[in-house]
Amino acid sequence: MDVGLLYSRIRPDEKLLLSELRDRGHEVHKVDVRKTTFGLDAPPEPLGACDVVLDRCLATSRSKYASRFMAHYDVPVVNSPETAKLCSDKVETTLALSAAGIPTPETTVAFTKESALEAIESFGYPCVLKPVVGSWGRLMAKVESRSAAEAVLEHKETLGHYEHSVFYVQQFVEKPGRDLRVLTVDGEPIAAMSRSSDHWLTNAATGAETATFEIDDEVEQLAREASAAVGGGLLGVDLMEIGGKGSGEYTVHEVNHTVEFKALNAAVDVDVAGEIVDWLEAAFAAPDPTAPEVES
Repeated sequence: MDVGLLYSRIRPDEKLLLSELRDRGHEVHKVDVRKTTFGLDAPPEPLGACDVVLDRCLATSRSKYASRFMAHYDVPVVNSPETAKLCSDKVETTLALSAAGIPTPETTVAFTKESALEAIESFGYPCVLKPVVGSWGRLMAKVESRSAAEAVLEHKETLGHYEHSVFYVQQFVEKPGRDLRVLTVDGEPIAAMSRSSDHWLTNAATGAETATFEIDDEVEQLAREASAAVGGGLLGVDLMEIGGKGSGEYTVHEVNHTVEFKALNAAVDVDVAGEIVDWLEAAFAAPDPTAPEVES
């Protein structure tokens, strides 16, 4: 295959993918989106000749628009712009999960500080206030009192950007000190890990301890359904256990479309990059013209 890689920084995740692709003899074209322009008529070289383009942009805005341009050029892209649009916005993700009947934390969206405070009061304390766009647990707040709510809302209001005037208020889920990440390719779970911390945020990026997690039937089903709800592709589905560790009851709180997997790769026995490339080959590689035909 000829594989394009859209990036703004080569992280350990991209290094794993690049190494696996090159070891298998695939031609890889790295394109730094910070130095590239996207016109209306033709894709930037050499992306037009690629069998598939991987969107590994760090910034949400770059990811959304770069993948949209790839689709405009009729170049296959992972993930699709529709999936990027849904997963990059927590409101869109929550609506997609809810519409698919997937259990997700109770959520209310408000557009003014006053109505957001009413929503928080209706939830009771603690509850969670999240930015509609963002990752790695940044700008998330566990709100434990009215005075804290007033302070956080005022701070968000003064930030100025319109996204901070969309107040995403969510139920605080009493998880058992951990949450779960399942990596899927078109709904097929590759591997899963738990992320544990004494802090209420359990992102690996914030220092949570990771360990392999054996995927049970319920987690597999929810991961498949969550993937389908946002359009499939290469995704990280995040779940929390409700009812305690090992209860077998879960809620899906996020789906990640430019998913990082270095922590997962270190926590499990699975070669995550190898599994991803297996899927890319099956989904996007052109048939080998020298291969013998199989009689039906």
